Amino acid sequence: MNLKFCANLSFMYQETSSLLERYSLAAKSGFSSVECAFPYSDSLDKLVQAKTDANVQQILINVPRGEEHELGFAAIPNMENRFCTSIDLAVSYAQALNCTKIHVMAGTVTQPTEANHKAYLKNLAYAANIFEAKGIIGLIEPINKYSAPGYYLNSYEQAIDVLNKINSPNLKLQLDIFHLQQIKGDLTRNISNLLPYTGHIQLAQVPKRNEPNTPGEIDYKYIFQLLEELNYSEWIGLEYNPKGDTDKGLLWLRNLKETDKF
Repeated sequence: MNLKFCANLSFMYQETSSLLERYSLAAKSGFSSVECAFPYSDSLDKLVQAKTDANVQQILINVPRGEEHELGFAAIPNMENRFCTSIDLAVSYAQALNCTKIHVMAGTVTQPTEANHKAYLKNLAYAANIFEAKGIIGLIEPINKYSAPGYYLNSYEQAIDVLNKINSPNLKLQLDIFHLQQIKGDLTRNISNLLPYTGHIQLAQVPKRNEPNTPGEIDYKYIFQLLEELNYSEWIGLEYNPKGDTDKGLLWLRNLKETDKF
């Protein structure tokens, strides 16, 4: 099995409340690579030190979400200054962490209008130009209505339309199979069709968002075989809530990879 997996430190290793400590826990489990959503509550110096001490690669971070009730600003009119500031901060963290992928969050919108769509296109085009200059891949991710009610980007058709309109090699799709199942289903065809646009994959079982081998709607043994057949070579982020102890719950991955190192 040649697929590459990275631990999501925002979801996994809840045995500690410290993001910094989760770097070392992931390394002890055998991970060589990690991702996390919002690292901004810790100083950059401490994050870099934790990452260096754990000897892991940082694959992905998100842009800042804003306040607790917010999920980014990209599709929110009249928030261009906050959006630009969030991109600058994310890029500074990414560069210090040697991280080459940033998930750009769209924001929550109660009743979307054309103004939201115009703001989204304008802001993403701005971000894509910065990413091209910095050698970073920006990612956009449709999120299902159950996990994030009102999230602006909740359609794969819309995501592909946006990617085609901006047409930047540094802006790609983040394909979370947990969300894909709940938004569209028909996983074989949709994964096959969406993979050419995809720069990163995440996963969790549906509906409880636990390990992929826990009971649920998705046969991940088949999904992994499909991704190998389709020659997917980018990273797969484990954005799931461990059902119990994080490390013990990795038995599925150790069996899949036939090794204790991933």
